[in-house]
Amino acid sequence: MGGAPLPRNPPEDRIRTAVRLALPPLLALVLGLWGLGRGGSMWRDESVTWQVAHRPPSGLWELAGQVDAVHGLYYLLVHAVLRIAGTGPDAALDGGLWALRLPSVAATALAAAGVAAVGRRLAGERAGMIAGAVYAVLPPVQAYAQEGRSYALVAAAVVWATYLMLRERWAAYGAVMLLGCWLHEFAVLALAAHAVTARRSPGWRRSACAVLALLLPLAAVSARQAEQQLGWLGRPKWHDWAAYAVVVAAVWLLARRGALPDRLARVAVPLALMPPGLLLAVSLVHPWYVDRYVLYSLAGLALAAGARLANARGRRRWAPAAVLLVPAVCWSVWLRTPESRKDDALAVAAAVREQARPGDPVLFMPARRREWLLSSPGVYGTLDDLALERTPAASASLWGTELPPDEIRARLLASPRVVALTDPEGQPLDPYPREAVKREVLATHFDVCSVTSLHGARLTIHARRGTCP
Repeated sequence: MGGAPLPRNPPEDRIRTAVRLALPPLLALVLGLWGLGRGGSMWRDESVTWQVAHRPPSGLWELAGQVDAVHGLYYLLVHAVLRIAGTGPDAALDGGLWALRLPSVAATALAAAGVAAVGRRLAGERAGMIAGAVYAVLPPVQAYAQEGRSYALVAAAVVWATYLMLRERWAAYGAVMLLGCWLHEFAVLALAAHAVTARRSPGWRRSACAVLALLLPLAAVSARQAEQQLGWLGRPKWHDWAAYAVVVAAVWLLARRGALPDRLARVAVPLALMPPGLLLAVSLVHPWYVDRYVLYSLAGLALAAGARLANARGRRRWAPAAVLLVPAVCWSVWLRTPESRKDDALAVAAAVREQARPGDPVLFMPARRREWLLSSPGVYGTLDDLALERTPAASASLWGTELPPDEIRARLLASPRVVALTDPEGQPLDPYPREAVKREVLATHFDVCSVTSLHGARLTIHARRGTCP
């Protein structure tokens, strides 16, 4: 008789708890599947994943020894997915885009569930549900949920490592954190954020040291490849600093005056601010900053927003979130269009299929734009790649190797007609000798017969002087 009173309506409580747990991953899953084909488009980075993942495992191993080791584990995973899906190298529009992107959709749903679990543990069930939902609807999260790249998977690993840290499951924490780092080594910056919360724990220190030690082989290989891998990056631009300032301001507004539970603030604030802040600082010396490399830091922002919104009562408290709803919806719709990415490799391939003749010489300016056609071998295989010396697979590279400048000149001068694929007008020109000789010979010995502007690309038909139809 003197026992604790029985909980009221336990079935209803269980149902409510189940709904709150399921809502964030289901929301992320629905948003991920919505418009997943993105109008039948695939931008250049996804094109890299597509053509590399169709190489045999031995080819992936050789590639990782030369370039892109940072993505090696991810390429192996996508290779397995594409094998299971049965998609061949020329089947991007025949179910291939879904197979390429589904791992990111699933990872984002898993990450949203993880954010909800962390929020629930630190600030309660309602806060966890809202935090997971906020994470799912953040536009950058939606963007990378629909990309055939590793960033959504890295975010899922970091989020669940954060949860395991709170549970003090140190062996599992180390394993999941290491998985995230091997999917992309800049996940290691999350350790700095975790140190704010767990640095006094011997278990965390041992796990962190193990992660760093087991990451060293990848870091050593990546360090040799850094110039080739990241040489295209410049130091952070004003918009990078402005975006970071917006995140800092948002976190400050959410956390000011003790508005967040102390336990949650010690996890969320460092996770939101330290990884991007550290990478920006390092990039002043070594230009390595790209916002997607630290996509997982948005989990910290979502946790802070979830805890703050969970305590909101009355319409006025929800007004700021309501104001953001309209631009967020517009942004979400735009993200599912081809124009939301830098270019569209499949649109380039379609234009080449329409305008080029079988056997036409094709020239990529710069050479890395060969990626536009490598993911469409049925189109690429009908052309004569004029500057190519060794194919990407044969050279264990992403774009192949090209002939010396003198040989490129000779082959160009022997061609009556050339299909040139170039960046849009106004983009900086590569200063390398091979690229300079391509431009010089075309300008001196060829006329421009036609120019087709595409999203993020140009297709130009050149013919020898006086021979354009």
